[in-house]
Amino acid sequence: MAIFNLFSRSSGVLKRRTIQSNILEENVAYMASYAKYAEHKALEYIRNIGISAHIDSGKTTLTERILFYTGRISEMHEVKGKDNIGATMDSMELEKQRGITIQSAATYTLWKDHNINIIDTPGHVDFTVEVERSLRVLDGAILVLCAVGGVQSQTMTVNRQMKRYNVPCLAFINKLDRLGANPSRVLSQMRSKLGHNAAFLQLPIGLEGETQGVVDLIKQKALYFDGQFGEVVREDEIPCEMRCESEDKRQELIEHVSNVDEILGEMFLEEKSPTERDIMAAIRRACLHRVFTPVVMGSALKNKGVQPLLDAVLSYLPNPGEVENVALQEKEGQETEKIILRPERSNTHPFVGLAFKLEGGKFGQLTYLRCYQGVLGKGEYLYNVRTKKKVRIPRLVRLHSTEMEDVNEVYAGDIFALFGVDCASGDTFVTDNKLNLSMESIHIPDPVVSMSIMPVNSKDRDNFSKAVARFTKEDPTFQFTYDVDNKETIVSGMGELHLEIYAQRMEREYGCPVHLGKPKVSFRETLLAPCEFDYLHKKQSGGAGQFARVTGVMEPLPPHQNTLLEFVDETVGTNVPKQFIPGVERGFRIMAQKGLLCGHKLSGIRFRLQDGAHHIVDSNELSFMLAAQGAIREVFESGIWQIIEPIMAVEVTVPEEFQGAVMGQLNKRHGIITSTDGIEGWFTVHAEVPLNDMFGYASELRSGSQGKGEFSMEYSRYSPVLPDVQEALIRQYQESQCITQELKKKKKN
Repeated sequence: MAIFNLFSRSSGVLKRRTIQSNILEENVAYMASYAKYAEHKALEYIRNIGISAHIDSGKTTLTERILFYTGRISEMHEVKGKDNIGATMDSMELEKQRGITIQSAATYTLWKDHNINIIDTPGHVDFTVEVERSLRVLDGAILVLCAVGGVQSQTMTVNRQMKRYNVPCLAFINKLDRLGANPSRVLSQMRSKLGHNAAFLQLPIGLEGETQGVVDLIKQKALYFDGQFGEVVREDEIPCEMRCESEDKRQELIEHVSNVDEILGEMFLEEKSPTERDIMAAIRRACLHRVFTPVVMGSALKNKGVQPLLDAVLSYLPNPGEVENVALQEKEGQETEKIILRPERSNTHPFVGLAFKLEGGKFGQLTYLRCYQGVLGKGEYLYNVRTKKKVRIPRLVRLHSTEMEDVNEVYAGDIFALFGVDCASGDTFVTDNKLNLSMESIHIPDPVVSMSIMPVNSKDRDNFSKAVARFTKEDPTFQFTYDVDNKETIVSGMGELHLEIYAQRMEREYGCPVHLGKPKVSFRETLLAPCEFDYLHKKQSGGAGQFARVTGVMEPLPPHQNTLLEFVDETVGTNVPKQFIPGVERGFRIMAQKGLLCGHKLSGIRFRLQDGAHHIVDSNELSFMLAAQGAIREVFESGIWQIIEPIMAVEVTVPEEFQGAVMGQLNKRHGIITSTDGIEGWFTVHAEVPLNDMFGYASELRSGSQGKGEFSMEYSRYSPVLPDVQEALIRQYQESQCITQELKKKKKN
């Protein structure tokens, strides 16, 4: 194995070979034990955990170490290593190139006879839906924090997501070896910024370049990680210079847990000395109720502190039987009833599962599910509660990144996948079609950035359609619409990186290069004052001709109706026969599709037809349609026109220290502040901003608020554009018309 070739040749070759042999034997034994993974195990021997954090906190590196120490993999690779292999959980080519996690990846492993299902999630805010749906189905989580960066923007987002789904967590302070590492400051930030009742379970023995190990405050032992890869955990006495600090921090830990746990609290008040078992039991109770967060630490890159973290996962995070999961049952004529699911690993109760992620693969759609109740066997039938469709399950698999391992049965608490099931993310599956149960859905954040998209080559449109259909189904935050007004395709997502990644995937996976650009704004043209018209359309070229006359007024609608078009027939008598009125209205609406000022639609106009004239032979519906179009051209010449634009209601939420920067950004974008609000250190501003000025705001807000700001916007109304914007739009339209005419002349010649 390549991992053992890293040992240098020296006088200690024999010793190294012995270590190599021992590790090899352990790995072989571990790999053999995976054959028994699918065996029926009690719920207390199962853990479903996620690893979440801000970008570049070391989640994927930590997962790589966990898989190595548990024997799941025989070689460790770095996220952006020189060997061009990359971490196990970053299987996508783009992930290896960029050194970031884009898609959440699932795996399972064994540690001390416990089955651990792990989901490694992205840290970038653009892929937050991956964290959202992973936390929805997990029982516990590891919150990774950088010892230098501490609590960062996405840490706060992940913390809110854990709170939303009531997921217990323990914290792992990573990167103790980095320059400027300060775990005490990180703990202080957890308490102040995240509101956690947190305390150290360990203390670092040395920081930065002198990182040696950790002190276990509960066992009162020093832990060192020996061997080439930190695979040997050695217990020793606490260094003399750290004994006083260890005693103080151990007492602090007991006090924090005593404040939220009655049993330990009584012992504390009675001044009894709690045993190691008492403290661990109290921490577990408090952690399960989300009233205490245990904090451990280490350096995943330097192979320190990972094994104690795994022990903490087993000791303090819940098994599937300790988490209450509720399904909603709808009955006709009755209120929706909440049903508590029974997670026993038997077929006493019917199967209930939730599809939380979809992924297109070479074998078709791969659907990730979490089993909440009952047992599902290969070859059984499932019912989709939403669609009422019945489907047979030909294959059940467990996932290890991109690798799949077939299993015959899955039990309550398991995370698995299956093929060939047409469903949506968030669908509930049951084996008993009489059960009208549905699990609580997954929170999907609204997209914040939109861009126009089109294939570079028109011949790639089929592949483009396939790619869009797949990606929009897999990722509910990636949305696709067609703008009828501007005749362009629009994609929306959580950020510019989000859309850029999908554009690159279209080229790599479907051979369809695309062009992303700023979407056009749906401007409108409207009248400022009423304008009369009297237009005669007359054409004679032998035989039956065309004759129609229309008279009336075009006038603006009130401001609150400036997106509407109205046609009013006020004619009296037979000057304009009633059968020709629809022709007049059709002519008006055709002209309203493209104005003559800047080429955008007309809106906020009422067309009042008051009188006219017809010819007994030459008049027809076409003639009156053409007359109406001529009348509108007349009004363009004589009337006063104005361009209006969509105004968005924008809501921005940032920490209070960025209040001034946010207000300045909105003012620069011609925004009008309508109201402000502040609560618990956060500042919220409501404003009305032109949509044309909102492009690129997502990136500006993140950079101006250190990534901590969030915003949402929705359509509010149409309002007149500024004079300089109107002049620019008119000039741009006239230039494009001139270019079009020149091209037509060249074609004729």
